[in-house]
Amino acid sequence: MSAAKHPKGKDLEKKLDAVREKIRHHEYRYYVLDNPEISDAQFDVLMNELKAIEAEHPELITPDSPTQRVGGKPREGFVKAQHSSPMLSLDNTYNEDDLRNWERRVHELTGRSDVDYVCELKLDGMSLALRYEDGQLVRGITRGDGSIGEDVTLNVRTVRSIPLSIPKDKLKKAGVPANFEVRGEMLMPLAAFKKMNDERAAHGLSTFANPRNATAGTVRQLEPSITAQRRLDYFGYMLLVDGRTYFDRHWRTLEALDAAGFKVNSYRTLAKNFDEVWRFIEKEEKKRESLPYEIDGIVVKVDRTPLQQELGFTGKAPRWAIAYKYAARGGITQVEDILVQVGRTGKLTPVAALTPVPIGGTTVSRATLHNMDEIERLGVKIGDWVEVERGGDVIPKVTRVVDDKDHPRGHKEFHMPERCPVCGGHVIRTEGEADHRCVNANCPAKLRETILHFASRHVMNIEGMGDALVNQLTDKGLVKNVAGIYKLTKDDLLSLERMGDKSAQNVLDEIEASKKLPLERVIFGLGIRFVGERTAQFLAEHFGSMDALMQANLEELQEVNEVGPRIAESILEFFAEPKNRELVEQLRKAGLAFTGKKKERGTKLAGKTFVLTGTLGHFTRDEAKKLIEDAGGRVSGSVSKKTDYVVAGSEAGSKLDKAKELGVAVIDEEEMARLLR
Repeated sequence: MSAAKHPKGKDLEKKLDAVREKIRHHEYRYYVLDNPEISDAQFDVLMNELKAIEAEHPELITPDSPTQRVGGKPREGFVKAQHSSPMLSLDNTYNEDDLRNWERRVHELTGRSDVDYVCELKLDGMSLALRYEDGQLVRGITRGDGSIGEDVTLNVRTVRSIPLSIPKDKLKKAGVPANFEVRGEMLMPLAAFKKMNDERAAHGLSTFANPRNATAGTVRQLEPSITAQRRLDYFGYMLLVDGRTYFDRHWRTLEALDAAGFKVNSYRTLAKNFDEVWRFIEKEEKKRESLPYEIDGIVVKVDRTPLQQELGFTGKAPRWAIAYKYAARGGITQVEDILVQVGRTGKLTPVAALTPVPIGGTTVSRATLHNMDEIERLGVKIGDWVEVERGGDVIPKVTRVVDDKDHPRGHKEFHMPERCPVCGGHVIRTEGEADHRCVNANCPAKLRETILHFASRHVMNIEGMGDALVNQLTDKGLVKNVAGIYKLTKDDLLSLERMGDKSAQNVLDEIEASKKLPLERVIFGLGIRFVGERTAQFLAEHFGSMDALMQANLEELQEVNEVGPRIAESILEFFAEPKNRELVEQLRKAGLAFTGKKKERGTKLAGKTFVLTGTLGHFTRDEAKKLIEDAGGRVSGSVSKKTDYVVAGSEAGSKLDKAKELGVAVIDEEEMARLLR
């Protein structure tokens, strides 16, 4: 008879539940509140008691038991997982004027004068989504490319500040349903970062440059027990149900997450106006050096969810939130030499080789000098002492030459080489441009960077094709252009260093999966100058096929949204090159997507201008805008005499008043839908 059915088994289950609940309570006190009630030794006694009972009665072990945070065999790779809704990054601003302009746009787009904001610390870690079903943690997903991330659930379970399960009564008290998703920031506290690096250095291992890199490396460890050894922390800041924000205010979301048992950053405020936002920013910057983790700024969000929905998104970021970045951290060091890097477009970038200097948790030994114009502006010479700054994701840069009695000037001037340092090809500088470029189309530096761009997650998303692998593929001549990726065999990959059978198969599977990506990714992957991710999408929607794009003339290209003369000329130049057309044909033969869904604009609303205001009941702001534009109409952000219709939802603001003042027709969303039929 099992313990569960035996009368004593019921008592044992109750005892187990009590011990587990006690351990969860103390984990919460220690890892979430940072306010333990018992000593580490007392906690270990409780944990050992639970382990002993479960070892004797394994049939009573549950997935959410505190003993099951680390379990399972080491992984051979990470499975891709789709996000419930896009996990977008934030736009950045670096000064008060730009932040004021963002706040002004919020008022203009919503037509409201009373907008509340939530200000939170911008934690310097990595974004992570957690999914819960019936109160149980079922999946942890990295941000990835914003649409698809990696399933890192086994590693996430080892993080003590992340609850494995939440009792129903606790969720009910917090106002949270049983099935939900939490998004937040995973980070490594500075103390844990220092301890880990000290241990690695003592064992002769390489150390991590900064806590953010250490966090990303730890979360993506294939061995969960290693992740468990490093104390990561997780702070929640968003709660979704069915892919949508659940509460009507962001502040309420933070309170609910806190009540449900998640760690929520206590350094936050609800601001009624810009002045209160700015006071918080100034106050928190003074605390930056004393915090137990790294931050690089403040995130400002519109508090009310309906206003967030009304403001919507740009192509890459929400309009209702912005990150204010604090001033970069800097240091003074000496320029030992000036080197030249060649990028995938052939651009030559001068880089200062520096005496290593610690700046903001990172040892900096290289800093960009951008181009010859910048070198001349700064007056930099080899041997000079310079000030170097870095901040957030910004590449370290030289900001000024230090010239005083303690820092004598250098004497060796730098000149851009006439020949490419990688291939020996001619270097030219087009009149009117700041950059020098290598004109050799077969330059190995361009090839490596072109392949890395093509394989990156925002393009063809070929996981595993990073610097080390691409360097070997190009050095051995296995890949001579991006189409060569699709000709690789397992034997080719197995011939490379540190490449086993499983790893080789994983790369081949990633390459095969990339063939299913849409036309806009392929266009972006070609590396056409000035054609970024957004422009590639517009081109794919407008032309519907690679062939139509290749055959388009200058006038036809400029009909595409956001494509002006410079971009159009660049596209024409690209496809006029026979080698580029040959490359396109090779990609066609490889089976990549060369057709897509052509976005036809209707004519029902042709020539009509609409303004949206207030909260719509059946559409988000972006959905309504898309419907109008697809029917040939135009959506403006402000009301004028040229406006044909103002679509007014609930809580419409000053735009409605303006429409009435100018005699512009005001309709509701039902009338808008009738116009679309």
